[in-house]
Amino acid sequence: MEQNRAAHAFATLGHPGRLAVFRLLMRFAPQGVRPTEIADALGLKQNTLSHHLSDLTASGLVAVTRRGRSLFYSVDIESTEGLIGYLALDVGRARPDLLATLLSPQKDTAPMTAPHRDTDFDVLFICSGNSARSVFAEALLRDLGKGKFQAFSAGTRPNTELNPFALEVLKRNGHDTSGLRSKHISEFQQPDSIVMDFVFTVCDTAAAEECPPWPGQPITGHWGLPDPVKATGTDAEKALVFAQTYATLRRRIAAFVALPFEGLSRMSLQSSVDAIGTDAQAKA
Repeated sequence: MEQNRAAHAFATLGHPGRLAVFRLLMRFAPQGVRPTEIADALGLKQNTLSHHLSDLTASGLVAVTRRGRSLFYSVDIESTEGLIGYLALDVGRARPDLLATLLSPQKDTAPMTAPHRDTDFDVLFICSGNSARSVFAEALLRDLGKGKFQAFSAGTRPNTELNPFALEVLKRNGHDTSGLRSKHISEFQQPDSIVMDFVFTVCDTAAAEECPPWPGQPITGHWGLPDPVKATGTDAEKALVFAQTYATLRRRIAAFVALPFEGLSRMSLQSSVDAIGTDAQAKA
């Protein structure tokens, strides 16, 4: 990245408000987010947010696209990569004492493999209430993964019990629900917690939450879906929404399980996870 462009980008991120917006967009990357959702998540006034988004877009770190009547803002991955590379390789001169801790645990060109243990990969699904979507994903990966994955779910603000419509969908599709429960994300953030290989958010609210970096640098992805708990109408109409949510997650989990993990680099695996989140690969 050219020096003046890098200086512009660093200056843009030097404002706490703009940095907060950029951090939120990174949690949704590569997908875009509507301004109203950004404002709600960060508690910003619309005019303030508009200035921040304008500055981030002008710096090249954020791109904006229109879908119908809505604008969606997303991180420009290429520009962000260039900025990080400029800091690490140009400014930092690729010093090993700066880069070793970042590069040694994971090599982008190496296939995704797991240490010897009972299952190959540990996977955590996060949503806000941990009563439906993330529980669907946990049960699906546990059963479709055929012993290759150890699946968990948690909520940022979990309910006290699982949603009865969600339980009915799981039972009707042959899943054992006896060991499922709502859990707070903090159960997986303890010093002795399992180090996850993958962490997925399955709702926009959870993706917008500030969360410290996960140990072990897991592959992360955003597979957001509307909350079926908010469905209205008759019980039959509500049940249909839950069934549709389950079906979408089943397609995504099936596509995830089918990935050739041993032959994919971390970069390729991240791209595959992102594609599944938009159903591009799940429908392939």
